[in-house]
Amino acid sequence: MDPGADSLSSPEEDGALSLTLWVAWASVAFLAYTYFGYPALLVLLARRWPWRPEPDARWEPTVSICVAAYNCEPYIDAKLGSLAALDYPAEKMEILVYSDGCTDGTDGVVSGWSERDARVRLLRCEVRKGKPTGLNRMREEALGEVLVITDARQLVDRGSLRALLRLLSAPGVGCVTGNLVLEGAAGSGMYWRYENWIRKQESRLGSVTGMTGPLSALRKIDLGLLPTDLILDDLWIPMQLRLRRLRVLLAEDAIARDRAFSDEREFSRKVRTLAGNYQLFWWMPRLLLPVVNPSWFETISHKVARLICPWLLVTLPVVCVLGTATGQPGHRVGALLGAQIAFYVAALFGSRVGRAGSLARTFVVLNAAAVAGLWRFITGTQRVTWKT
Repeated sequence: MDPGADSLSSPEEDGALSLTLWVAWASVAFLAYTYFGYPALLVLLARRWPWRPEPDARWEPTVSICVAAYNCEPYIDAKLGSLAALDYPAEKMEILVYSDGCTDGTDGVVSGWSERDARVRLLRCEVRKGKPTGLNRMREEALGEVLVITDARQLVDRGSLRALLRLLSAPGVGCVTGNLVLEGAAGSGMYWRYENWIRKQESRLGSVTGMTGPLSALRKIDLGLLPTDLILDDLWIPMQLRLRRLRVLLAEDAIARDRAFSDEREFSRKVRTLAGNYQLFWWMPRLLLPVVNPSWFETISHKVARLICPWLLVTLPVVCVLGTATGQPGHRVGALLGAQIAFYVAALFGSRVGRAGSLARTFVVLNAAAVAGLWRFITGTQRVTWKT
């Protein structure tokens, strides 16, 4: 008997090992493309084929600023102060605040502003119904040609309104989103700076795949009636416009400011956002068709790929363990398995092991949120109402 026969694997075993290796490295390649390759490709495309808007400097429309509020007493006064101070003719601007069944002193603060500044109007709803209902109500009440949608917490820089309108005046532009600046050293802040950088490249290429909830502008005529059970208006509105071949741009100098939250609070917010992504693609499957969606490449690479990555992160350690345990070529994935273990250990300790640990923790939290978001979408447990 050949003494080396026992070490020879069968064709079936070789095939299984080859499949394991293929799945492992295909997963790595997909993850690398989603988080590194796509942003790098965007830079190259934006430099090679940039889209340059042609703004109309004479355009100065009437504007209705729409704020959906729920129990915002600690910060609604400062918010209204930043809006009232915007660099824009007072006679061409109004501020609508939709009180979504507030139970604290929010309504009193807004009413006080209304007494001092006729531009501020309070729209009260006794029963909490959610932001889509609020946006529908404010659209109906708005007197302005342009609607500026902004959340109740973030302060807005004085020149932001003119920065939004400058790009919105360009032909072919349906929506302009602002630049959210998160302050603080939390991992969510560092992740948002990465995300915002991607949006800047998409805008330079011709259109972004979503709008920033804290600050966006579009013409009143372009905002249709929103479904009252819509989870994510920040994506629904721009994608509806994009299907009509209207562009969505980022105004880098239209700034809204907020603080970066802890991973625990960011998890809750991200679950809602990703549940809204699943809802959107379920309701609007046309977004997945390259002939129909002019931003198909960006939609697949930026939005859909992010929904696939969590499952690859689960698959990858499993196939690496199998590859390591089943024999000869296992060493090829052994180092990859070790790298994953080190990454998740860093995520477990978070900021206690420095900036890398903080980023690893945020990455894991956000991908876990995608799984939780899918569960909430499937079970119908994601509420339309939001937390402040």
